[in-house]
Amino acid sequence: MIKTFIERAWQQGHLLMWLLLPLRLLYGFITSCRRMSYRLGIKRTVSLDVPVIVVGNITVGGNGKTPVVIWLAHLLQQHGLHVGIISRGYGGTATDMMVVDNNSEASICGDEPTLIVKQTGCLMAVGRDRVAVGRLLLAHAKKLNKPLDIIISDDGLQHYRLARDMEIVVIDGLRRFGNNHLLPMGPLREGLWRLKTVDLLINNGATGRYNEEHMNLEPQGIRRVDNNDLVDNSHFDDKDVIAMAGIGYPQRFFDTLKELGIDVSKQHAFEDHQAFNLAALQTLTNHDEVLLMTEKDAVKCQGFAPSNWFYLPVSAKLTLAAKQKILEKLKEIK
Repeated sequence: MIKTFIERAWQQGHLLMWLLLPLRLLYGFITSCRRMSYRLGIKRTVSLDVPVIVVGNITVGGNGKTPVVIWLAHLLQQHGLHVGIISRGYGGTATDMMVVDNNSEASICGDEPTLIVKQTGCLMAVGRDRVAVGRLLLAHAKKLNKPLDIIISDDGLQHYRLARDMEIVVIDGLRRFGNNHLLPMGPLREGLWRLKTVDLLINNGATGRYNEEHMNLEPQGIRRVDNNDLVDNSHFDDKDVIAMAGIGYPQRFFDTLKELGIDVSKQHAFEDHQAFNLAALQTLTNHDEVLLMTEKDAVKCQGFAPSNWFYLPVSAKLTLAAKQKILEKLKEIK
């Protein structure tokens, strides 16, 4: 698969990537001009009526942003704030912006928004234009006569049109920045200089560097996809387990299962945000095997999952220092 080869080449510093140097220079020039246009006022940033926190990254691929968004929403709620969340809605078929609630289908609004609403209960909206989506969310809250004190943008670090009061960058602690080159020669959306401009750096899964705060994704109890019933890990001791993951970095999920002592017979990695159907996934197992997936995959399968499908939810655990940095910044922007 070309995508897999490119990702490996970024990590391993493959010499073929140097053939993409002209495109890397072009990408760097275009993105620099775009940033400069905002600095000079040629293009204008737009502020919403409430403070905005952006949770993003400077690389392509999965870094663990969604668990951080959920953790952050809970933190803000614990401190008495009414939180709204906006997102691009990747993987959904919606062609226009939309409000997401507990009745929204993941196939339409995207898997991550469905998961976020399920975990946080926050008002949420998705769409390409973050400013328009933010305004939609504020209008929706007003229509419901619900207060909205702050908005979290799930991704959107490079969406400079949206003014923001705090920026949080999530770093994959294992893959970090690959070969440290910009796209398409490397995985970087922006140069490493960008890390010096944000309010908080979160390192997902490894020892933090450069003032990064450590985060772990802690596995929760395994549940059935069809009814969310909790099952003990010993349930899988005498069964053949087939693992699947349609996330940005599937290997992280497979490694977690190994750490939990779950013996996996086969692994299937899918594209991030890939749509699933019963017929396709049934081919992965036979009648005496079980299918174990991520929670992000499970929200797309709950409508048709048989009883031998299970999922493993995870939750973000961050340092006390990370919480303190966020709360100190909130005092400045409220």
